Amino acid sequence: MEKVPMTASGHESLEVDLKRRTNEERPRIIAAIAEARSHGDLSENAEYHAAKEQQSLNEGRIAEIESILARAEIIDPTKLKGELITFGATVKLVDEDTEEERTYQIVGEFEADVKKGRISITSPIARALVGKRKGDVVEVTAPGGAKSYEILDIRFE
Repeated sequence: MEKVPMTASGHESLEVDLKRRTNEERPRIIAAIAEARSHGDLSENAEYHAAKEQQSLNEGRIAEIESILARAEIIDPTKLKGELITFGATVKLVDEDTEEERTYQIVGEFEADVKKGRISITSPIARALVGKRKGDVVEVTAPGGAKSYEILDIRFE
């Protein structure tokens, strides 16, 4: 079984989602199925079919989250240090073309959220950054084209 690296906050977030899906969504969907069943003929009952589809999607996501949590390898970035960028590092970059500064934390693929500055370890930019140090310039080939970034700072927080 392949381990899935993630931060403690990412692990906690998945546990919260799992708990919500099992304790709130599952009973709500079961009630919706029971309600739709009471309306009679199931072959032409759109409410019943919609509720069954919701149930299938919810149960699939529950199974996926349980699998991820079972394979999780929790890495605490605050216990890491060094000059090289690794999983969990928070990296401050400057785009060499636009002079725009960005800060990203490299996290597990299931907790990535670019809007919150958390990029997946499997993303093109994270793969380009891993193993580099402050002052290095990295070339990133992304779907939008090639970009060049200078690493301004590396923190483990």
